Amino acid sequence: MKRTVYTLAGLIVATTGGFAQAQDLAAGKAVFDKFNCASCHGADAKTSVDPAYPVLAGQHADYLIQALKAYRRGAAGAPATANVRKNPIMGAFAVQLSDKDIEQVAHWLSAQPSDLGVRK
Repeated sequence: MKRTVYTLAGLIVATTGGFAQAQDLAAGKAVFDKFNCASCHGADAKTSVDPAYPVLAGQHADYLIQALKAYRRGAAGAPATANVRKNPIMGAFAVQLSDKDIEQVAHWLSAQPSDLGVRK
């Protein structure tokens, strides 16, 4: 009986976790669309309109989170010692994002297919 209860509990947790992750990914896509990130980074987040713009699809979520927060700090006028990125375009977008927005879009971008990675 205990084994059945634990198995069912595990299935519920696993299923709920997958549902929550799918919701977070959908929310990340919504942030990407709402702030029109595709206008520079491409609809697939890897076909930028300018080769100088980075590929975002497949990038590590923690890196994207750090970068967006650094753009936000840079736009807010934080000192250089505060790990800032100064870019007027990205700064203007980043100041509009909440921490939750940043996390959601970063996780969605990291889940997108991409050629980023080490080739062997």
